[in-house]
Amino acid sequence: MKKTALITGAAGGIGFEFARIAAAQGYNLLLVDINEPHLIQTKETLLSSFSVQIEVFTQDLSTEDAASNIFGFAQFQEIEVELLFNNAGFGNFGYFAQSSWEKDRAMLQVHMVTATDLIKRFLPGMIRRGKGYILNNASVAAFVPGPLMSTYHASKAYLLNFSQALANEVRSHGIHVSVLCPGMTRTNFAKANGNENPNIKFNIADAHTVATFGFQGLMHGKVVLVPGIWNKLSAFLPRLLSRGRVTKMVGNIQRKNHAKRQDGKARVAI
Repeated sequence: MKKTALITGAAGGIGFEFARIAAAQGYNLLLVDINEPHLIQTKETLLSSFSVQIEVFTQDLSTEDAASNIFGFAQFQEIEVELLFNNAGFGNFGYFAQSSWEKDRAMLQVHMVTATDLIKRFLPGMIRRGKGYILNNASVAAFVPGPLMSTYHASKAYLLNFSQALANEVRSHGIHVSVLCPGMTRTNFAKANGNENPNIKFNIADAHTVATFGFQGLMHGKVVLVPGIWNKLSAFLPRLLSRGRVTKMVGNIQRKNHAKRQDGKARVAI
């Protein structure tokens, strides 16, 4: 059976670019996203350029049965997933005491629970076949505490630590696990959080560059993938300064961003 790449959050941004790269490398695709119209459009776009088989599955990844539904669909279609890219995610920008718990809960479910559950379900098949690739999309935020995005930074730190540990466990089985830790990227992520006009703009990458970096790093067996020199410096910063000082620095930047957010949710600092 031809190799298949399963990509969540595939209807746009890094997920879409990664799907294009995987298709160019001969992978069939199983694309998952909550946005059905964009998902169908993505499939049509890719089919116009690549001779691969593409299945799409519309799923809200914040539900408890998301991973079970996706795995069941793959089994029904007799799809053997060789590459799993846990890409889907979003943020919750604002003071924790004032932010929506429902959005926080959904984000934690997507980033941690559903991503881990998908790996739990597809990994045994990879081990049986003696080959597989798993890429988790974390963030440079994983390396530092993040005031005003506390749950986001914490969930990405989970993905970083989990990926590193899992990579150590399964390497002897022929499975490569990597964690991608990009900085700000030109997607809809910032706009959705009301942070589309950040104070620091010089370090914003394009989605294709990030996706290419992630794919190549995964194929070469590298575990922690941090694209861009400034992101590498940000990831290294906690080794130079105390965590308290780094937290204060990040908090100061985020308070300035929050004060000028453009979605009408800017509030008095607490």
